[in-house]
Amino acid sequence: MKKVLVLNGPNLNLLGTREPSQYGTATLQDVEGMCRAAGERLGFEVECFQSNWEGALIDKIHEYGRLYKEGAAHGCVFNPGAFTHTSVALHDAIKGVDGLPVIECHISNVHARESFRHHSYVSPAAAGIVIGFGVDGYVLALEGLARKC
Repeated sequence: MKKVLVLNGPNLNLLGTREPSQYGTATLQDVEGMCRAAGERLGFEVECFQSNWEGALIDKIHEYGRLYKEGAAHGCVFNPGAFTHTSVALHDAIKGVDGLPVIECHISNVHARESFRHHSYVSPAAAGIVIGFGVDGYVLALEGLARKC
């Protein structure tokens, strides 16, 4: 069974308590459970990882790039959080692993929010993007990964 990484960036560990009017009341543990169940249904083993540290996220992308080249991974669903709008390094990591399909995922519709959230450094490196469907977007991203990649 191939692995899929569900990767979450800064402050997503606060899901359920941080701005519930924006992000809902589901916790990160709830999201991870949804993703594991969806992965099982789709025939993937889902690994979930969250970090507030950019370097840890980059290391995980590199790890999955290696697994993808070995045929052991299928891809990654990635909510980079605020790093979406600031991190050339995450863009470069995704481009650098050459081939790993990454689906960018955001809980809120970032384009309906503050203007600084409208630009993504990750999007040009992503295989697809799911935005604004709440935490259900993670499952949509996994389904898209299964269909597209």
